[in-house]
Amino acid sequence: MSATIRARFQAGIVAVAPTVLFLGFVYHPYLRNATDEEAIAAAVAADTTRWGLAHLAIGVGYALLALAFIALRRRSSRGGRGTLEQPRAPVAVVGSALFPILTGMELALLATAEAGGDVETAQTGLFPWFVPVLVTGAICFTLGAIGFAISIARSGVLGKQLTWLTVGAVVVMAAARFVPLGAAQIVIGVAAVVALWPLAFEMWKHPEVGPTEQPRSIPIT
Repeated sequence: MSATIRARFQAGIVAVAPTVLFLGFVYHPYLRNATDEEAIAAAVAADTTRWGLAHLAIGVGYALLALAFIALRRRSSRGGRGTLEQPRAPVAVVGSALFPILTGMELALLATAEAGGDVETAQTGLFPWFVPVLVTGAICFTLGAIGFAISIARSGVLGKQLTWLTVGAVVVMAAARFVPLGAAQIVIGVAAVVALWPLAFEMWKHPEVGPTEQPRSIPIT
């Protein structure tokens, strides 16, 4: 695989990851309060297929998001003026990797509903496992996102207004993980798109960056 094709493949991952995440959150049944066990049980029972597909999409989206951070980390490792400084990818990847575990737990509610079990009771049993994973993942993702936002701000790879828009979106995406409201899900998806699409576009425009070249834009592999 040529360096150009590899770079554009990585740009594609950076663009696709937030898109899949956004679509998964949009399709997810709306929950005014994501900790309301009765509302969760009702949403699962109302449409198990939608519940299952939404959580599969969200899980895949977060897995792709982890790959996107790795792609950004690899591109930034080449250095040079105007490059994206080393984002805190390892911590962000850990945070992204923990979220699919949560979607797996929520798929257990689907199995409970289809088996004719008590979904609300199942949700109550999952909470002692769900909350620590959620909080740990959110903290790791936030630490990585903050470092990533600082790197974007310092790098100058985007215009001033687009830089602050991207940085703000990264911060919002991380902060929304701590908000147990249904609206926060949509916010995460939108913020992910706003944060990563501009970077993916820069990667696509400048796939020719080599290990010894001085890149003019975002060197992300």
